[in-house]
Amino acid sequence: MIIKNFLRSRRSVREFKNRPLNPDTLDEIKGILNALVVGEDREHINLSLYEKGENISTKLEGKAGYAGVMIDSPHYIALNLKDKEDKTLIEAGYYIEKLVTELVNLNLATCWIQIENVSDELKREIFGEKTDHVDYLLAFGKEKRTNPFNEKPYSIKKGVEEIVYNEEIDNNFLVEELENKGLMDIFYYIRFAPSTKNLQPCRFLIKDNKVELLIRYMEWYESILIDAGIMMYYFEKLANYQGMNNKWQLVDSKEVKTSEDIYRKVAEYKL
Repeated sequence: MIIKNFLRSRRSVREFKNRPLNPDTLDEIKGILNALVVGEDREHINLSLYEKGENISTKLEGKAGYAGVMIDSPHYIALNLKDKEDKTLIEAGYYIEKLVTELVNLNLATCWIQIENVSDELKREIFGEKTDHVDYLLAFGKEKRTNPFNEKPYSIKKGVEEIVYNEEIDNNFLVEELENKGLMDIFYYIRFAPSTKNLQPCRFLIKDNKVELLIRYMEWYESILIDAGIMMYYFEKLANYQGMNNKWQLVDSKEVKTSEDIYRKVAEYKL
C-alpha cells in the first residue's frame, strides 16, 4: 500500500453488506490482532474480535453511532483499555490506525465508533465482565454499494504552514523552507490523518534537529491523545518513505500557554 494515496483517500464507511466474512479471512484477522500489540503495551491495550455483529448493533441501537444511529456491521473489534493514562491513550490511537491499514490491505472497509457514553452495565453485558474501558468499536466488512453522487466531499484540511512551526510556537514554517529540508512531502500528506470531528489538533515544532509533536486545544478531552497516536503512526510511515526509520519517543507532557492558545508537547522524533 502506498501510504500517501491511502491517507488522501482514507474514509470511514457507514454502510456494510449484511454478510459475514469467510472463516479464512476471520482467522487471518485473528492472527493480525494477536501480533498487532507488542511488548508492554499488551498489559494496557486489548483488541477483541466479535464475529456476530448483530448481537452488538442491536443492543447499541439508539445509544451509539452517529446521531444515535448505530453502524450495522457483520463484525466488530472492541478496543479495551486497562487504564486511561496518557501513554495508554496515545498508544491506543497508534494501534487503531495500524489495525485499519491491515484491514484495508485485506480489501475491507472500516468505521470507528465511539461508545464512551454507553453505560458500564451495558458494556459488561455486551463485552463481558472483564471489560475495563471499552470506548471504541471498529466496524468492518465489505462496503455496501451506494450512489456515488450521494457521497460527501472530503473534509477541508489545514495548510502545511498552519501546522508546522519553526523553532518557536506560532512561528510558521514556509513551504519553501520545508522543501529545502526535504520534509515537505511528510507534512503535506500528514494533514490527511484523521482526527476527532476533523479538528486537527496536532502541531509540529521543528527545532534542535528534531520534531516535537504538540497538541493545540481550547478544551481538553481524552480523544485528543487518541488523535496524537494516530498522527504518530502515519508520520512514521511517511518518514519511512523518506529513508528515516526513527520512532517517536513519548515525553512528560507540559502545558505551554500563549496569548491565544494552549499546547501540550507529547512526543519527539529525531531527524
